[in-house]
Amino acid sequence: MTVTEMIKQYANEKDAEFVAKLIPDKERELFLGVKTPPLKALAKELVSDGRAEDFLADLPHRYFEEYQLHAFIISIIKDYSKALELTEQFLPYVDNWATCDQLRPTAFKKHRSELIEHVRHWIASEHTYTKRFGLGMLMVHYLDSDFLPEYTDLAASVRSDEYYVNMMTAWYFATALAKQYDTAVKYIEERRLAPWVHNKAIQKARESFRVTDEHKEYLKSLKINGVK
Repeated sequence: MTVTEMIKQYANEKDAEFVAKLIPDKERELFLGVKTPPLKALAKELVSDGRAEDFLADLPHRYFEEYQLHAFIISIIKDYSKALELTEQFLPYVDNWATCDQLRPTAFKKHRSELIEHVRHWIASEHTYTKRFGLGMLMVHYLDSDFLPEYTDLAASVRSDEYYVNMMTAWYFATALAKQYDTAVKYIEERRLAPWVHNKAIQKARESFRVTDEHKEYLKSLKINGVK
């Protein structure tokens, strides 16, 4: 049985219809309707029995769920160098926000000092989802003990016409307002972000339970009026 055939065992038409509406950039027939748990279980199975390597090399895939499975496999690989290599190989083929955001290699956690230069490279990419991935990595790994103000400068420097890049930039700043408020709020006060990103970051921060009510009220006062 091929990996695709294994995935199709869990296909569900109702789920396919639902997910397809969330990712309108992809054609409907590319969705099988497989939930995340069986895909994650399959990822572990393929890694444990040695079949993952052939699947990862077989790019491009056809179905959305194959890309999801690919992301889940990379995310559980323990060796940093291997996970990084596979990530670099995979990113040019990532064509939707969901797969981009599911790609969260656990091996990166203990190698943040080496990873940051790759993050810079990804953020500088012209490829929408490589740029989004880089911003996501900046948000996931560099807003806690490894935080430096220069990383917020890096996120603020992003300018894009792509919705999915701008949404991730806003998500980054909303998270920064929760975790590194004193630094992040200056970017809002000084209007250093694109207007849409500025307002979306405020909106998402005000929706967060991690931002204090006092900060939420202040952020509300900084909203740029007339921006759609």
